[in-house]
Amino acid sequence: MNLQIVLLISKDPLLRRLVEAALPQISVQSAPTIPEGLAHWSKISPQLVISEGTPSTLTLLFEYARQRPSTPPVLVIGDRHSVKDAVELMRAGAADYLTKPVSPTDLRATISRILNQSPFATSAAPRDPFASIVSISPQMNLMKHLAQEVAVTDATVLITGESGTGKELFAEAIHHSSLRAHGPLVALNCAGIPEHLLESELFGYEPGAFTDAKRAKPGRFQMAEGGTLFLDEIGEMSPTAQAKLLRVLEHRTVDPLGDTQSHKINIRILAATNEDLLAHIKSGRFRLDLYYRLNVYQLRIPPLRERSEDIEPILLIFLERAKKERGCRVKAIAPDALTILRNHNWPGNVRELHNVVEWLTITCKEEVIQPHHLPSSVITHPTADYGPEPKSSLLAFGLSFQEMEKKLLEEALHKASGNVSEASRLLKMTRNTLRYRMAKYHLQ
Repeated sequence: MNLQIVLLISKDPLLRRLVEAALPQISVQSAPTIPEGLAHWSKISPQLVISEGTPSTLTLLFEYARQRPSTPPVLVIGDRHSVKDAVELMRAGAADYLTKPVSPTDLRATISRILNQSPFATSAAPRDPFASIVSISPQMNLMKHLAQEVAVTDATVLITGESGTGKELFAEAIHHSSLRAHGPLVALNCAGIPEHLLESELFGYEPGAFTDAKRAKPGRFQMAEGGTLFLDEIGEMSPTAQAKLLRVLEHRTVDPLGDTQSHKINIRILAATNEDLLAHIKSGRFRLDLYYRLNVYQLRIPPLRERSEDIEPILLIFLERAKKERGCRVKAIAPDALTILRNHNWPGNVRELHNVVEWLTITCKEEVIQPHHLPSSVITHPTADYGPEPKSSLLAFGLSFQEMEKKLLEEALHKASGNVSEASRLLKMTRNTLRYRMAKYHLQ
């Protein structure tokens, strides 16, 4: 830690001794009240501010911090373990929130993490890239800690986990916490591009490489020069593209289609998948040597059902966004309704929770979400109080409308063995409409 002065705002002498014990080589300047602390702040330019308080008592402190041209990270220490307080304080600008009693070891570790992820600079105090990943559970906090550690290296990272757990958020946070943060972050969904176009998207091409190649086009590898390339759904990559990707990882060069020369690249690779790559290796769908190249460091993002304590803070963040974007009236959730959400299995994970919240912001006419407001898809343990047995719901899949439409088209075409007329009959639409939608999703 490159730390010289810490400003402590607290009336508790025990807390001062705790901070001094945790940071024996650091100058700790203290003030008993927020106004006195702010006056002290302007004089000593601390690298870290530690303050005791609650969301209501710390409003002035965060307003002052927002108005300053440069702001050090703020660590808040509270008297009670409250999800609501933690969410409000993190939203207001706190770098972290701890509750008493705090040990010197825990305090030292928290301060080290804060400063490593948000080093104080005189020009500005950079925002923690991992703040967008809302969590209070030990499992997710551990994953964030591990991700922060690997972010400062240049190692290739494989991010695994079920669909909707937030793998893309981790990839973005790793990039923005790395030494390549000044460079571009280029993402490619390997499942979203037809196989015959994937190679040209990855490696680019020269004029005349194929019939429609009128001009040169850089590939994603070249676009990510000096930065990070994020390959999502890597398990969907074709065997041919896998072989070429392996060569890139081994030699750090790319060969655009139609080019006779190899081009050196300086990029970092992050990959993600919701599939079992080891099972794909056994079945011959994925290369073992490529797996070892990608799996230099693996992060497994736990599903939402394994961290039910994260449901409330995530839901509150979604409600806050809906309020800002659309003036949503819903402000909170009743304890009984929250219990139902915590008992739900969440097969669609955070994406499914987001869909449920979106549905609630439309259908709920009250400020507090009650059990009867919830969609039947999340009532996994119905009782007499919660009405009849729930019906199945498409919301449970956690898919967007476009994803659901594409899967429905694929299922109909498969069932019809590729016969467009039969598929259109199954889907109850005209052949022209079906062909239009097939072209939309590159299913021809």
